[in-house]
Amino acid sequence: MNTKSFVEKLQTAIQPLRQEIIHHKVYSAINNLDDLNIFMNYHVFAVWDFMSLLKSLQNNLTCTSIPWFPVGSADTRFLINEIVTGEESDIDQQGNRKSHFEIYLDAMRQSGANVSCIETFTSTLKQSGDFTLAFKASNTPIASQKFVNNTFDIIHSGKAHLQAAIFTFGREDLIPGMFHSIINDIDKKFPDSISIFKYYLERHIEVDGDHHSHLALKMTENLCCTDEQYWEEATAATIASLRSRISLWDGAYDEIIQLSK
Repeated sequence: MNTKSFVEKLQTAIQPLRQEIIHHKVYSAINNLDDLNIFMNYHVFAVWDFMSLLKSLQNNLTCTSIPWFPVGSADTRFLINEIVTGEESDIDQQGNRKSHFEIYLDAMRQSGANVSCIETFTSTLKQSGDFTLAFKASNTPIASQKFVNNTFDIIHSGKAHLQAAIFTFGREDLIPGMFHSIINDIDKKFPDSISIFKYYLERHIEVDGDHHSHLALKMTENLCCTDEQYWEEATAATIASLRSRISLWDGAYDEIIQLSK
């Protein structure tokens, strides 16, 4: 089979899980700013570890140490470096250079979401390098802990083709149009509270959902080529990643429903 056939086979295998995410009940449960803030408190961990996954790919596919030597394919180096540039140093609403994670934190602060959890997590992890300690210190939601752990299992595997697969098929284009409609409705009621979050979503569609998704797909094809075992491993990793995302959304949903009781 050629790479296109392998891609189609993978996409067929993961389609039911993708549909489950796109039609997840968490979106319809978000009716006000408090609900959205709970969702963001879970989602921000996915935004953060997305950046870690991205940098792991860059470390594996390019030379990030000194002395420098050419690593792998120049085409693949170009693909990952261009994605990193867009994700790590994009622009906010005022035209300031920021990573998508930093823009997301700005959105949380504007809406009144709890940023202490993710900030305590990242600061503790930076100081200690201990995920268990960081989760405990920040009281990270269990669903978020499991999601991050799944991502870092793939990162620590050291296998670039698995990292590329979950980056390409397990993280992009998973926020449905219905969610954007809900955000637009909330924005009408609280225009000064979620304008940054709305910008983040729009930027996600513009950059991640279009240009970056094409680059990521090409990168995965370059890494897996026509190696059947690589594609089977990539499929299994993507399925695990999507199931982890469903569990993350389940956790957010359960907390939103509990709050409404």
